[in-house]
Amino acid sequence: MLQAIGLTSNHRRDLPPAVRDLTFEAPPGRVTVLLGTAGAGKSTALRLMLGLESGRGVTRFRGNPLHAIAHPAREVGAVLGDVPGHPARTARGQLRMVCAAAGVPLARADEVLEGMGLTGLAARRLDTLSLGMDRKVGAAAALLGDPHTLILDEPVRGLPPRERDWWHRLLRAHADRGGTVLCTTGDPREAARLADRVIVVDAGRLVADRSAVDFSRTRGRPRVAVRTPHAVRLAELVRREARAAQRPVEAVTESGGLLSVYGSTCAEVGETAFRHGVLLHRLTEEAGDTPPALPLEPDPGRIRPAADDIAEPEPEPDPGPGPGPPGVVEPPVPDRPEPRTPDARESRSPDGSGDSGDSGAVPSRRSRPQGVSQGASRAVLSGPVWPVRYEVLRLTGVRTGVRIAGAAVLGSLVLCVLLARSAATPVPIALAAWPDALPLPPAALAAGLIGALSFGEEFRYPALAVVRGGVSRRLRLLFAKAAVTALAALLIALLVAAADAQALRLVYGAGAGAPPRNWPALLAGWCGLSVGCAWAGLLAAGVFRVASAGVAAVLAVPVVIAPLVQRALIVPSVRPVAGFLERLRELAWVRLPHQADGWVLAGARVVAQPVGVALMLSLSVLICAYMFTGLRREASW
Repeated sequence: MLQAIGLTSNHRRDLPPAVRDLTFEAPPGRVTVLLGTAGAGKSTALRLMLGLESGRGVTRFRGNPLHAIAHPAREVGAVLGDVPGHPARTARGQLRMVCAAAGVPLARADEVLEGMGLTGLAARRLDTLSLGMDRKVGAAAALLGDPHTLILDEPVRGLPPRERDWWHRLLRAHADRGGTVLCTTGDPREAARLADRVIVVDAGRLVADRSAVDFSRTRGRPRVAVRTPHAVRLAELVRREARAAQRPVEAVTESGGLLSVYGSTCAEVGETAFRHGVLLHRLTEEAGDTPPALPLEPDPGRIRPAADDIAEPEPEPDPGPGPGPPGVVEPPVPDRPEPRTPDARESRSPDGSGDSGDSGAVPSRRSRPQGVSQGASRAVLSGPVWPVRYEVLRLTGVRTGVRIAGAAVLGSLVLCVLLARSAATPVPIALAAWPDALPLPPAALAAGLIGALSFGEEFRYPALAVVRGGVSRRLRLLFAKAAVTALAALLIALLVAAADAQALRLVYGAGAGAPPRNWPALLAGWCGLSVGCAWAGLLAAGVFRVASAGVAAVLAVPVVIAPLVQRALIVPSVRPVAGFLERLRELAWVRLPHQADGWVLAGARVVAQPVGVALMLSLSVLICAYMFTGLRREASW
């Protein structure tokens, strides 16, 4: 049972709240539709239920609030628009990444694609999908955790009749398995065809809550059509007088200053308007279906030619109870569905997995973990369940990282060969490809860019499940991103060093690329510089929520911070630290090896460099800023 109690959105400047004290229920085993015109508050209500928008009210999913559910993606699946993924990522890569966020096996992505008949979309990039395909991939992402509740915001808006039928069968199959389905629409005909129960919302308030049969019958009865510039005010007056007289009257505002009043007459509505001084432009009685508030036209920017729909299953003209399209075994839904009772449907197991049977559009996982924990206190923004796996899939799912690494290697090779032509250039400078004109070598810049994109692309293309609230700022995800970006930075640093050494040997002979004697310390400093730049870009992008801020932070270290640190270090020392290692050896409980002296000295030389000190200071400041902004954001939620 899905229960929404007292949903109220916050005020926006001088405008009234989009949703005001909205209360309704969506029972399991049925399709519930929120019906309302554009601006009625349907989408805002869904976002309030999922915790994606601030406001008041309580929403319970099978008796538990969303913040008390350990794994929200396994209890609630949501489709609130286009797939929020990187346009260069494939559909299969997007679903695998969501699997890591939801804590389900990666093989579940292929299972859902096959069960929904979308296997042909697995290798398609998200930016090449048509509107219908994009929404189907969104539905597949919502079903990865085998959730009990599906929440969808106008899933069939702008789709042709064939794809609407596909959605109808999908939602009906999920409800027939005992799940809860809640979706929105602005078309009364669509609501009467799809829903078992219709909840009419107008101006953020509940207007009517009826079964589909009663809704179809009342929509066909006579109504009073009113056109007035004060439609909202007149609707409130009509409802107030109807409640006072205890008469069943329904007033629904339409677009363009239209008002439809059911259960009343022209005389009663006209007298109400006259008593309160409401100007009327039209007052007449009509009968028939209410027209949709907005024309459901496809978006020309997202629709592709019909040839793109190669993976879309063709519906079979089978009126009987035989098998339907691939992945959906329910027959087409009639235009006027009869009322359904939960007793007539298949029962679900206590953990919500349900019987697989032959009525589900997507096969359920055999051993589905319990999605609700009575004693759990995790917040909605808990981050991916498997953060390291999620981050690896995020980084390797697109070619951006490979292209950045390739550009770094190519730029380093060119600079290395040019710098080594001069005998005055030290070998370490040539191997690092770091001329004086550049603030950082290409490898360090590439590492910083990869770190900045780790959080920057997350805010631009939020890939986490929609019920998790976009981008999580928990420390688990931060540590995962830091570990993966550090590994990528080390790979780039080692690859550039090896490639530059081989290039020097090839161009200038075997002796040109010989490593210096202190190569361990130089290599440690080289790797530390790359990792530090990657972390600086990562933290700055996480604090300011944009990748360009991460790149700016990386460049600010050698351009601004390092010169200041260098000036501060040019101070004569009164008390030298000579003999520090010997005194440390005497105080140590475990006898240190003699090689530790060289290791400590090498590390000290690396840290004592102005760039190293600047990186340490920058990382310290960025970590504090990240913790401060992250804690404030979580407290606001």
